[in-house]
Amino acid sequence: MKSLIAVVFTALIVGCAAIGREQASGARGRLLCNGKPAANVLVKLWDEDDYFGSDDLLDEGVTDSDGFFELAGHVTEITPIDPKLNIYHDCEDYIPCQRKVTIKIPNKYITPGMHPQRYYEAGTIELEGEFVGESRDCLH
Repeated sequence: MKSLIAVVFTALIVGCAAIGREQASGARGRLLCNGKPAANVLVKLWDEDDYFGSDDLLDEGVTDSDGFFELAGHVTEITPIDPKLNIYHDCEDYIPCQRKVTIKIPNKYITPGMHPQRYYEAGTIELEGEFVGESRDCLH
């Protein structure tokens, strides 16, 4: 009986995955701190899941020596993904844990398939100011 339940459960999972569609998104930009390139800043591209399960990490990396980053990723979902970019930094900050800035990526930057057809251009972002909705992250 347990093996029958396992087979049915596996079939349901595979069936749901087959129903979903591969979706991709990407973002790129440049980060500054006090007008200077913000090097080695952690950036992560997520698919935010509001109702079911936890958020899906699509890609992560750190800015280069000039503060530039480029992230891209994909996931299979039944509904449209909700991509967001999280920036974890210590610019003008002396409090434990990093400042976290979240940027929601517009739906027009979601494309079918495993590779984004266009990237959200975040532009040049100066991190020294305080952002609406900014939070702290000690675990990222």
